[in-house]
Amino acid sequence: MPPPRRPDPGPASAVTALTGRAVHRVRPLSGTLWEAVLDDGRTVMVKRGDARDAVRAEAAGLRWLAAADTVRVAGILGADERWLVTERVVTGPPGARAAVRFGRDLAALHGAGAPGFGAPPPGGPEDAYIGLAPLRNTVGGDWPRWYAEHRVLPYLRAAVDAGTVRPAEAADVERLCVRLPELAGPAEPPARLHGDLWNGNVLWGADGDVRIIDPAAHGGHRETDLAMLALFGCPCLRRILDGYEQVAPLAEGWAGRVGVHQLFPLLVHAVLFGRPYAEQALAVARTAL
Repeated sequence: MPPPRRPDPGPASAVTALTGRAVHRVRPLSGTLWEAVLDDGRTVMVKRGDARDAVRAEAAGLRWLAAADTVRVAGILGADERWLVTERVVTGPPGARAAVRFGRDLAALHGAGAPGFGAPPPGGPEDAYIGLAPLRNTVGGDWPRWYAEHRVLPYLRAAVDAGTVRPAEAADVERLCVRLPELAGPAEPPARLHGDLWNGNVLWGADGDVRIIDPAAHGGHRETDLAMLALFGCPCLRRILDGYEQVAPLAEGWAGRVGVHQLFPLLVHAVLFGRPYAEQALAVARTAL
């Protein structure tokens, strides 16, 4: 018989084991996230990953994004198979200057590239996550085919299986996937994506620098990160886009493709949170058609 699994330490014990610092106090923020104050006065974030390889995927993503030396990420202070300790970002109000700088840095991050569409970060697992949903990072050739096969259709099938999307409705999304080669715009090289760049993962630092957290990093189309910023509303988005286009102008017609790129996260949300997001996804597909 295999030896019994040792119980996981609590957040304080995990922080001490990973950083070598004693913990003065811990404050829970959610079921899997805490703030911890160290004996040297620093406050850090402590996250427990309950799903297999979740911490490995997130840590690899943060390191890959940081390696581009463009957009700042929350620095990793320690990680193992279950726990992730990162710096705590002191936040302030969004500002136009920071937004333009973030846009420029995001363009540079995308320009750092990836080995292929769907490529995981170095050291990251093929089976990763976007939020609580599984995300399979399988490398594909051209973006339209890869996006349909590995981003849209798996979540569409899951939503149908759950009864969130009706089979007759799914046909609209399937038709869009067939037409993706003509709807995707000019071919683009694989970009180094954050992969889950909604407003909650963009931290406006009190020091004037934006930092990004909680990636689902992989190689993809750069317009996908920008579409995610727009999906749930990001402060100063127009200024972010202005900064982005100063460094890497977007291909003609990009604004008309935003819905195509939002289809993937909307279907993920439909799987996780139900029918309202399914209705948004269907509306996006019908508009694109």
